[in-house]
Formats: sequence, structure tokens, C-alpha cells
Amino acid sequence: MSLSKKLLCEGGGILRLAPTWVPRSFCIPGRRIKLHPDDYYVLGLERGGIDERWFASTTHAENGPETPEDEGLSYVVSADGTERVLLRDMVDELKGEVIGDALWNKYGKWPMFSKFFDNLGPLPHHIHHRDEHAARVGQAGKPEMYFFPAQCNNHGGEFPFTFFGLNPETTREEVRESLAAFPKGDNKLLDLSRAYKITLDTGWDVPPGVLHAPASLCTYEPQFASDVYAMYQSVLYGGKCVPENLLWKDCPEEELGNVDYLLDVIDWEANVDPDFHKNRFMKPLVITDNEAYTEEWICYKCPTVCAKRLTVKPGQKVTITDAAAYGFILLEGKGTIGKWEMETPTLIRYGELTRDEFFVTESAAKAGVEIVNTSDTEPIVMLKHFAENPELPKL
Repeated sequence: MSLSKKLLCEGGGILRLAPTWVPRSFCIPGRRIKLHPDDYYVLGLERGGIDERWFASTTHAENGPETPEDEGLSYVVSADGTERVLLRDMVDELKGEVIGDALWNKYGKWPMFSKFFDNLGPLPHHIHHRDEHAARVGQAGKPEMYFFPAQCNNHGGEFPFTFFGLNPETTREEVRESLAAFPKGDNKLLDLSRAYKITLDTGWDVPPGVLHAPASLCTYEPQFASDVYAMYQSVLYGGKCVPENLLWKDCPEEELGNVDYLLDVIDWEANVDPDFHKNRFMKPLVITDNEAYTEEWICYKCPTVCAKRLTVKPGQKVTITDAAAYGFILLEGKGTIGKWEMETPTLIRYGELTRDEFFVTESAAKAGVEIVNTSDTEPIVMLKHFAENPELPKL
């Protein structure tokens, strides 16, 4: 029996995942993802601070030439912690047995991951490429969604406001002038956009091709399996400068220096949408609410990536069914799921194992997983990230 098969059987179709930490050289950690204070720069100053934790990931983090081969990739680990295999390799071997035949036949991989993004300040106004532009550098387009869990946001960082898109009256020539001015100092791209105050326990849909400068909150981000992006803003709030090479990140070599290509990456209609808030903002949608548990859709405006929040009330035992495979991260509480004990850690050392992240295979999800809340005072709260889910509401 292979190690992948052994671990699949050991968990009864529920896989225990090790924490996956990702640094970013252009970011300052917000210190809300429970990593030990001494470990945020454990990978070295040249690699940058750790401000991301990736979930259920078979996607490599694109962090430059010094990036390890397994950075960003989730490991499935045994109950005693002594054996592990990449989730990517397990999916490659067992295919639909893990993610379901429909997803495997369509994508040939697990086509999404999620993350906590935890930055002290705002990010530059940046963009994730659509499929046609990402394909030119061997990647896929990247839709993503945001949710701001209260459990991860004891402070709002330096700027808890997100800029989305462009003002409806913005012209292409104004944006072109801004992008051309990138090397000369502040290109004032945010003058052409608008900021929204972020409300905890709500979310946003961010399609590829839409400019966005994320707020300084810890954000839960389900997204398609890609790490493609380009930074379009040159100087951040507070004066931090953005390297020009990030403007041209994931640009085909033959287009380097072509500002018109950068313009073409922008989905113009989506960016200048006068109803952007109405079309992209997401409040939780209740699926079930009873004396035992509450389940809600929290990310639901994208057809290829979605997420739910499940709250199991103190002392309750429930069986939850889903129509698709999913990963989940525990935000609060302790108890059991299937054969596994699970608990929310207070502090994590880099390299330590936890019991707060799991992956539920399609067959286990459809059969139903038993969850027991062993606390008589605190709820279990988990965020569940899916790729395509046939139960997704049609809005």
C-alpha cells in the first residue's frame, strides 16, 4: 500500500494537513496568524516576513529564484506526525478518490487553495491576470474572494480600508499615464480609485482583471490555484516603495516595457462598474440555523471557488454533508471530526504540527462527517474552502 493510500485510509477519508507558511519580501507581517513572534522572519530577512498561511494547497508560491520547491504546498501528515506526503502528490496518485472524478476530469488537479493573508499595512493596487494573459506565462487566471473573520482580527492594522477597481469616470489615458509614471515616484493610481471600509465577518468577490489594494486586516482568501499577479501602484500609503520589477511580474518577455499591454490586462468593464459594491460585496447567507449548528455561505459569487462557515454550538454532535471535497481551517474551539481530534492552537512555532487544518475527500463529504464539540462553553467555528460546489446558490 502506498503512503498516500495509507494516510487516506488512516483518516477515514479525512486528511490531516500540516501548517504551510509563506513569506513575501514586499510585506510586513500583521502578527495575527498565531505564528510565534520569534518566527516571523525565521526564513531570513532577504526572503521577507511570513505573513501568509496557505490551506489545502497544491500550488507553488511564486517568490523568485530562492523559493524552495515545496513553498506554498500542503503536506498530508499521519496521526503520529512521523509520515507525510504532499497533497499535490496524493491527488496526482489517487485522483478522483480524493477530490472527486468531476474535478479531476476537468482540471487534472485540485484547482484551488485558500490562505490567511496577514499584512500590517495595505498592499499596492494590483491585479491578477485573466486566463488569456496568464496563459502567456504558463499560468492560469486567478479569481479570488475575501472574508474577514473576527477571530483573526484583534486589530485592524495600519489601514483597514480596501481600494477596489477604478472610479466610473476614469479614462484609459489616465490609467496609462499613471502606469507610465511608475518609475518616477508616486504614480497616484489610487487617485483614480475608491476605498471601502472593511466590516468584519463579511467578504468581497475579486474577479481576475480587477485592480485591488487590500486592507491591513487578516484576510481569509479562497482562490483559484494560481499565484499570478502584477503590482500597478508605485508608492504605498506611508511611503513604502514598490520595486518596478513587480509591475512587470508575469508579463511575457516580448511585452516588457509595453504599457499598453498592462492596460490590456485590466478588465475595464468590471473595474469601472458603478454598482461595484452591489455586485461584489458579500454578507453571509444562512443555509441552516438550529439548536445544534449554523452553516452559512461566506464566499459565493464566483463559480470556481467558494467557502462556507460552520459553527457547531457547545456540547453538540452533528453530522454534516457536502456535495464536494473541501479543506477547512479551525478558527475557534475544540472537539473531534471523524477519527480525528481537532483544536484551535494559541501559538505555533515554525515547523510544528497542529490539529486545526484538514481536508475532507469528496466521498467522505457526501457520506457526512461527524463533528463533536467537546466544550460546554465555546463553539467550534471552521471555514470550509471548496473548488466547484454544485450546491453553490445561483444568485
